[in-house]
Amino acid sequence: MSSWFVYLLECRDGSIYTGITVDVARRYAEHAAGKGARYTRSRPPVRLLASFRYADRAAASRAEYAIKQLSPAGKRALCNSAAQAPTSL
Repeated sequence: MSSWFVYLLECRDGSIYTGITVDVARRYAEHAAGKGARYTRSRPPVRLLASFRYADRAAASRAEYAIKQLSPAGKRALCNSAAQAPTSL
């Protein structure tokens, strides 16, 4: 069983797009090529802010919903805390 990821992208207009996927790099490339979500076709991504791993699609979908309820400042704070968290090998 593959892991699912919630990812956050910063778009050219400064907005933040949140989505789920099993392959973050492939999905980012799709967004950058204009073949991703309708939202990112008109607001191309500038960079990947963060991604979070989940065991299954249901868990990733619940997390995506919760993240989408945050304010833009809350989303950025979440990304900043993820960037500063130690990673285990």
